[in-house]
Amino acid sequence: MARGADSEAARIDTGTRANTGAETAHMPVAARFAYGFGAVSTAVKNAAFGYLLLYYNQVVGIPATIVSSAIAATLVIDALVDPFIGRWSDMTRSRIGRRHPFILGAAIPTAIFFVLLWFPPAGLTDVQTGIWIFVVASLTRVAVSAYDIPSTAMVPELTRDYAERTKLFSLRFWFGYVGTFAFVAFSLSVFFVKTPQYPVGQLNPDGYVKFAFAGGFAMMFAILACGLGTLDQIKRMRQADAPPPMRLGFGGHLREVLTAFRHRSFLAIFAFGVLKFTAIGMAGAMAIYFNTYIYDLSAKQIAVLAFEAVTAATLAAPLAPLFSRALGKRTTAMLMAMLGILLNALPLGLVYFGLFFPTGHPLIVPTLLVLGTIGGGFIAISLINTSSMLADVVEDYAVKSGKHLSGVFFSASSFMQQCSAALGVFVSGLVLAWADFPEKADPTAVTRAMERSLLVHYVPTILALWLFGCLFLFFYDIDQTRHRANVGKLRALEAEENARQLQDAGVTPSSL
Repeated sequence: MARGADSEAARIDTGTRANTGAETAHMPVAARFAYGFGAVSTAVKNAAFGYLLLYYNQVVGIPATIVSSAIAATLVIDALVDPFIGRWSDMTRSRIGRRHPFILGAAIPTAIFFVLLWFPPAGLTDVQTGIWIFVVASLTRVAVSAYDIPSTAMVPELTRDYAERTKLFSLRFWFGYVGTFAFVAFSLSVFFVKTPQYPVGQLNPDGYVKFAFAGGFAMMFAILACGLGTLDQIKRMRQADAPPPMRLGFGGHLREVLTAFRHRSFLAIFAFGVLKFTAIGMAGAMAIYFNTYIYDLSAKQIAVLAFEAVTAATLAAPLAPLFSRALGKRTTAMLMAMLGILLNALPLGLVYFGLFFPTGHPLIVPTLLVLGTIGGGFIAISLINTSSMLADVVEDYAVKSGKHLSGVFFSASSFMQQCSAALGVFVSGLVLAWADFPEKADPTAVTRAMERSLLVHYVPTILALWLFGCLFLFFYDIDQTRHRANVGKLRALEAEENARQLQDAGVTPSSL
């Protein structure tokens, strides 16, 4: 390696840091718990956005194409804002580090914007309502990104261990899945109660008032718990580098972001992530339709099905590191994704061919719960491993470029997850439109032809999203051997830079 490149890498990668503890000690249990619990915020947002289409389409009565298009358009805002949140986070220097000002500052705005999203002003036309959804959903997503990007960017700074990162992401995903279950199950059991006027509880508009405020509070509490619970880890995390002698300006920052986004393995993860989270968002948005109109389930029965998030996450958390070590992260991510989606789509395929239990059969809910647990567990293992793969990209890019842009790379992770609430809902709206599914549909008036039309458009679409997403992972080329080599190179550069700084300060080894 050239001396000039070594010096540049050492200068930028070491900077002003306090990360040696990240290599030599495990995080305290309380800090791990707080970090993992922060995922509840994003989980609540994703779960709630899955109900957004149903609410505006079937409760308010806005055409599905307008609702889904408005939500999908917010991705433009994410594409512009997320990389710069990551870059800003990488460069921030403060008394509480570079990540925590964003995490703590995002808590209250996230809650406010989320609540407003469910209260459109009265008297709006369909198009005006779509504009309202776009504006407020965009603000909500930017606020969530301001928390999510810096918090996930902390992982490469908290530990460099190949397997330890997978464990940390396992914990975060477990809390995310449990948060989804707790919020959805509680809402369906307590808020969405059936009345004589609304015999289907999840179509009761009064429930969405409590749903909105409960979600906003849960998101704010989770973000504050993550930020405050990890404050004592700042001293062992990499801090922002000293400011460069010349300001880069907007163009300079944009060039650095675009350069990072050309990394081959990162692009493989990014393409897979966009497609997989679109599929996940689509599944979340359409699940409430299937449960309500195809399986004819009550709100309490749907609440029972929400428990599969807990069982799936509990299954995935300990297994993800094991599969990672045995098969490698890439193979695990691809194999588990395909197994998971095939199991999840199986009941719908059986319904289409008339081979599933008839409506009202007592085995419908247990069967869906078991298949959802196993399939969801496989998908969770895939998600955990791809998140850990992204953390490994950070060091690979640092070795090649001399720049440790964790925030920039994990802004892509945030963008990918936002796709679940944008492209996923958008594709769901298209499926509903293609199937000619009506607004404010009476569950008792849904015909067999409507069901089959919905399924024949949904199942092939979601299978194609997962399949093409997995194919992109063939371009990911960082294995455990290469990761360890990257970490070794960075440690050597840091040791060299530390020695040079001591020498410049007139400190010799004998004087220590």
